[in-house]
Order: sequence, then structure tokens, then C-alpha cells
Amino acid sequence: MNQPTVGILHPGSMGAAVAACAAANAADVLWCETGRSTASVERATQFGLTPVATLAELLDRSDIVISLCPPAAAEDLARDVAGLRFAGVYVEANAINPERATRIAELLEPDTTVVDGGVVGSPPVGGKTPTLYLSGAVPATERIETLFAGTAVRTAVLGTEVGKASALKLSYASFQKTSRVLVALAVGMAREYGVDQELIEVASRRTDSYLSEPQYVAKTAARAWRWGPELEEAADVLAAVGLPPEMLRAAASTLARWNDAKDDAELTLTDALDRLAQP
Repeated sequence: MNQPTVGILHPGSMGAAVAACAAANAADVLWCETGRSTASVERATQFGLTPVATLAELLDRSDIVISLCPPAAAEDLARDVAGLRFAGVYVEANAINPERATRIAELLEPDTTVVDGGVVGSPPVGGKTPTLYLSGAVPATERIETLFAGTAVRTAVLGTEVGKASALKLSYASFQKTSRVLVALAVGMAREYGVDQELIEVASRRTDSYLSEPQYVAKTAARAWRWGPELEEAADVLAAVGLPPEMLRAAASTLARWNDAKDDAELTLTDALDRLAQP
């Protein structure tokens, strides 16, 4: 089979790096530059992606399209794609709940073959090797496996049912991201009583404890604008299956206190805790 042309919607830090990995087995990797930020342009250029002027052109030239965008934008983006009757494979790889993934599949079919996807791990740069979990029709998931074969993006197929990959992504995210939030609250509480260093010392005796990594609180704050909506998605899943969503909604509410620290790489632990205590 000839190498496919791939389109990426939209090249954020994860999307651009994943797209660059796909380039190893693709004829070309396209992105739509219209309306994107300077940072997006710089990322796309850094990773060697090919710009096109319109979404219509991207879809017309692409055999496979990968959607990696903020969760809130996933359905609007899919609706735009549906309006242009894309006839290839659409990988819905956003951190959204299974019900939304199913809605998107229904929106795009029958013109488009939808593969549910979920990325677990950090962007594939600097030796990082995230896993792209997939669920959907066998021929389509096999194409995505082939696309990333031999790259830093590992793939794992969970079955043929759309929603499985999204469920796994949110199940993991609900623990991992909430755990980071709990670290911030625990260290913040201890600091108020002058025992934060002692808390960290206690936690450091347990190598599997996030509490031994308080420096990650600043990274959590910088990513809060993305993580909050993910936890809201996960909370919707819990509510839908009769489990209590309150903890994840509370964690999302806590993360919202850091929304103005969006992608601030200079943020320190002290800055993050100060913002948490006094938003």
C-alpha cells in the first residue's frame, strides 16, 4: 500500500510531536495554518509539517486525519470536517468521554471511518514514548498501527467499539491528574503550618508517591487550562455509570484557579501555591 498523506488538527505540543512521528511512514503530513497562533506556526515548522491554507484542502489531500485539540473544541472540529464530507480515516484522539466519541463517530459516518483514540504519556520528544490506544474497525486501526510502526508513538488496539480508547484515557487521566492536584493541596496545607519540607521528607521514603515530586505542582498549574476540562469529561463518565463524580469536579474546580498560568514554563512551586491559596 502506498504511504498515506496525513492531516493533523491542530498541532499543539502533543499533536505536532505525534504528527512528526507519523511523518516517518507518511507521504506528507499537513496542517491548516489559517487562524492558528504564532506558537502553532513555530511548532509546525519545527516538526517539519506542511502548511495548507484551508481545512477543505487538508481534507481533500489527506487519507488519514488525526484530531488532537482541546476537549471543548472536539465536536465543533468534527462538525466542520463532517460538513466537508471527508472520505478517509478520522482518528478522534482527544481527551473526551466515550459518549462524545460516539457522537462524533455518528456525526462523521458514513462518509468517514472513525477510529477512537487516546494518548497516554508525554509528547514523543526527548526519548518519551507515549502509547496511542485505539478502538474501531479492524482495517482502520491496522492502518494507524502501520502509520506509527517503528516510531516513538506506540500503538495498542483495545477492540472494535468506539469509546473504549476514550474510556481508558480518561480512566488513567482521572487518577493521574487528580493525584497531582492532591499533591498541591497537601503541600499547600503543610506549608501553612511550616511543615512542608517535613511532609516531602516523609513522602520521599515512598518512591511511588507523587508527594515526593512537589516540583511537579508548577507544571500542573501551567497545564491546568487543559487538565480541568479533561477531569470534567471524566466526571461525566462517572456520573453516567452511577459512580460519584464529585471528586473529579472538585479537582477541576481547583485547577481552574490556575487558568491564568496557562503554559507558564517559568512558574515556580511557590508561585503555584500562592496562586492556589489566593486566586
